[in-house]
Parts: sequence; structure tokens; C-alpha cells
Amino acid sequence: MARVFYEHNANPAALQGKTIAILGYGSQGHAQAQNLRDSGHNVIIGLDPKRPSAVQARADGFTVVSPAEAAERADWIQILTPDETQAEVYESAIRPNLHPGKILGVSHGFSIHFKAIVPPRDVDVVMIAPKSPGHLLRRVYSEGRGVPSLLAVHQDASGRAYEYALAYAHGIGSTRAGVLGTTFKEETESDLFGEQAVLCGGLTSLIKKGFETLVEAGYQPEVAYFECLHEMKLIVDLIYEGGLARMRYSISNTAEYGDLTRGNKVVGDETRAAMKEILARIQDGSFAREWIEENRQGGRNFGALREKEKQHPIEEVGARLRAMMSWLPSEKRKTAEPAEAPTARAVNA
Repeated sequence: MARVFYEHNANPAALQGKTIAILGYGSQGHAQAQNLRDSGHNVIIGLDPKRPSAVQARADGFTVVSPAEAAERADWIQILTPDETQAEVYESAIRPNLHPGKILGVSHGFSIHFKAIVPPRDVDVVMIAPKSPGHLLRRVYSEGRGVPSLLAVHQDASGRAYEYALAYAHGIGSTRAGVLGTTFKEETESDLFGEQAVLCGGLTSLIKKGFETLVEAGYQPEVAYFECLHEMKLIVDLIYEGGLARMRYSISNTAEYGDLTRGNKVVGDETRAAMKEILARIQDGSFAREWIEENRQGGRNFGALREKEKQHPIEEVGARLRAMMSWLPSEKRKTAEPAEAPTARAVNA
């Protein structure tokens, strides 16, 4: 069983008088920075002052300086840039300013676990990983609640790394909900597996193949969209609220019988074997090396894959149907377009 920490386990005063530099002001960056500030901590933002996100950070009342200056001024350096840019940011801005006694923090263990970043032994290296998107982390904190986080310590040079990490978790509001102890290895490998095999890769492939099966059998694409994509949210919401049992309690007996007798035929032993292969390639570092090399080569394959997916019929059908859904905000009715090319994704988005 994972150990869970709450408010009474944290000592917020451990970070009193320390300057926390948040490198990046994207989804997690803006949320963690604002929550920490509202919890009474001294926060500065490290990013290129010319970036649009820098303008927003200043509008939100933060001091914005270059990543290198932020790293130099800070006692705690929190890297919240994309995985593929972290090694570059570390080498150019952080490593020259990472002195004994400082704390290096991340919210995903990829760069540390796969040694894209190798910190010196005389600094604390910790991870606080909120289990929600940044906008939700901020909103829930503002409502007086919190979202759970994972906590791990890679290096405890000071002997107080766990205390510091819990103080940070308290600052973003996560000790209100519960902070689960883990390791960099466990968080990184399980997170990548979940993304690839279930939450993103597995789910999108399941949706598309269901859509394609119905359309090829002569059913209207609009009906296939509703059955295989639109209603997914309704089912996932029930599972989120009360597990598989609540979902099964809430659906019809016909649907539950179909679930229990047919689901394993679609996602069965062959799928599990593929999942094991995916996990093995994560564990041995193959995926990390592939992703790092993809970015070194300019992201051409990534860009081609993105473009191909945008052309899938389910996207065209979905765009037309979402235009009819007046309850959706207008920006959410559209098929998302990547803001930048894969490799340009932003050092401090």
C-alpha cells in the first residue's frame, strides 16, 4: 500500500524565506506558481521574456526573468517545461547555477529517470506530480480543496528533501487531498504506460476502430461517432465517480451483460501481451531513446503522424456534430490544431 501524506504531515515553514523559481508558465507552470504564491511562498517565473506566456505571467503579477537568472536567484528550481526540452534547459540555464543546498524539482520523472538530466550529488532532487491538468489544480485550490499528487525523492543531499517536498505539495494544495509516496522509476514508467496503452494510445485506437467498424458495415458516420466517441465521456464520468461498479450500476442490464460477456473479446489476452511489450520497452529505456532521437531529428515522423490523424474521418464528422452542441464553449467544438511544430513545443510554454 502506498503511504499517503496529508496536511498534518507537512511543515510549510520549511520553505519559508526560500525563493521558488518556476521554469515554464504553461498548464502546470501557471497553476503551481499561483497556488504557491497564494500559500505565502516567494515565487518567480523563469522563461524568455518575449514569449506570450511571459506577458501573461507578468499580467498575473509575477516577476519574470530569464531561466538562467531565475535558476541563479532561486533556492528551489522547478522544471515545468516539456520532457523533450528539459535537458536543453537544464544544460543551458540550470546546471551552471545549481549549487550545493539547492533543490531541483520536477513534476514528471522522465528526464531524471532516463538520465537526460544528471544532477550533481550535492543537491536535493524531488518530484511533486499533481494528478490533474494545471487548470484543474488551480481551480480546485481556489475553491479551498486540492488534487492528489505523487511524491518521490531521487536525491536527499540535505537530509530534509522529503520535508521540503511535502512543504511544496502543501503549497500547491495537494496535502488537502492526499499525497502518495512513490519513486521516480514507478511514476515515470507507470505514467508512460498509462498514456500509451490505456488513456491515450489504447483509448483513441479503440474509439477509431469502433467507428471504422460501424461505418464499414453501412451505419451512418454520425451515429457511429455518437456511439463510439461522444458517449465515452458519459461512461468515463461514471467510472471516475465510483469505479467500474458505479458505471455498471448506472447502465442498463443489457449494456452490463454485453460488457461482461463481450468486452474481453475485444480487449483480451492479445491486447495484454501487446501491453506487456509496450511496458518492457518503457522499462528498458527503448521508448525514451526513441523519443529523444525523434526530437534530435527534428520531429519529422511525429509531425507526419499528427497530420495523418487529423485526416481521419472521425475528426471531420466530429467537427460537424460538435458545431450542433450549443452547451459546449465555441473553442471546444473545434478539432484542436497544434500551436507549434513538434520540436518547437516550447521550452517555456
